[in-house]
Amino acid sequence: MTNEPVVGVDDPWSPLRRTTQARIGLQRSGNSLSTRDVLEFQSAHAAARDAVHAPLAVDDLTPALNTLGLGEASVVASRATSRGDYLRRPDLGRLPDDLSALPRSDADVGIVVADGLSATAVDDHAVGLVTALVETLASEFTIAAPVIATNARVALGDHIGEALGVEILVMIIGERPGLSVADSLGIYLTYRPRPGRRDSERNCISNIHPPDGLGYADAARIVRGLISGARKLGASGVALKDTSAADADTAGQTPVVDQGSA
Repeated sequence: MTNEPVVGVDDPWSPLRRTTQARIGLQRSGNSLSTRDVLEFQSAHAAARDAVHAPLAVDDLTPALNTLGLGEASVVASRATSRGDYLRRPDLGRLPDDLSALPRSDADVGIVVADGLSATAVDDHAVGLVTALVETLASEFTIAAPVIATNARVALGDHIGEALGVEILVMIIGERPGLSVADSLGIYLTYRPRPGRRDSERNCISNIHPPDGLGYADAARIVRGLISGARKLGASGVALKDTSAADADTAGQTPVVDQGSA
């Protein structure tokens, strides 16, 4: 079946393209794609590369988080001293450089905002997501002052959570960008964080990038349900199931929740 448009006939791929961000039904002439599709692909590829290599705008993020009433945000780094090291040595991104300045809070919940593989996602969505989390969680749980982590992998949160003394760590991190989405956030939730936790011991909520992905309020609602479940169960990860899916289905939205690693 050819993808070439038929003269005088509406493009049958048009209604399908509106339902997905995937590149389907690309127009072509012989073996060549249309100039528009080639340029769109190159633009998406450049955006993904920029998201991976760009440094996190810590100077903008810190004051924005400080306005949320949780206390002064702390900034920590992994042992990866550059983006190059971070990409070549994932192990360094999982280890802290120095956490001695972190204030111990013994709060119910700690929130870490980490660049991960997309600083763009953090720049675009982190403040909005943390705001929704505070609005959703503050009436039930105590929340520690936020922590910003640079050149960070998910497991760095285990060290941070132990240093903070929190019961549950919520790590917001930039997800690996693709050619459809370069600014998606993920949340990794860990009960009793400490070094050595396995990926199977945390829950992941992914694809957070409104308006096309999961919204801030929906993500926060799922986090609240997982926190309540983790405290009752005494564990997070594969043993803990999201109980908000039925409510989300009723509202016409299905959350993306799984166990993953980064």
